[in-house]
Amino acid sequence: MFSLTIRRHFMIAHSLPREAFGPAQGLHGATFVAEVAFRRRALNADAIVLDIGAAGTILEEVLAGLNYRNLDEHPDFEGQLSTTEALAEYIAQKVAAQIKDTDDGRELAGIDVTLRENPDAWATYSLDLTA
Repeated sequence: MFSLTIRRHFMIAHSLPREAFGPAQGLHGATFVAEVAFRRRALNADAIVLDIGAAGTILEEVLAGLNYRNLDEHPDFEGQLSTTEALAEYIAQKVAAQIKDTDDGRELAGIDVTLRENPDAWATYSLDLTA
């Protein structure tokens, strides 16, 4: 299995209004580093997983809808908690939707999204595309 990983950062505001989140129940900001790994079983005809520039553009387009936004007011998160794990899944689904109709996208085995809140804490969501 081959993979290509790109990363970008983005900033959001949100609240997590449940007792389990302690002080994060109130509105606060977070800066995330988003790492997206594209997996495929065999390299394409150009001996790559995916063009790095294209992969970066896709991630930037997905993150543009989140960056500097208050997720409490974002329509895609209405009635949902915007935890790190939920954000990782959201980004994976959005990236997959952008790439699914491309030649390389049809050959991908999966996408892994890791969101790093700080150097010591992160969450990952893996999306299998081989259905």
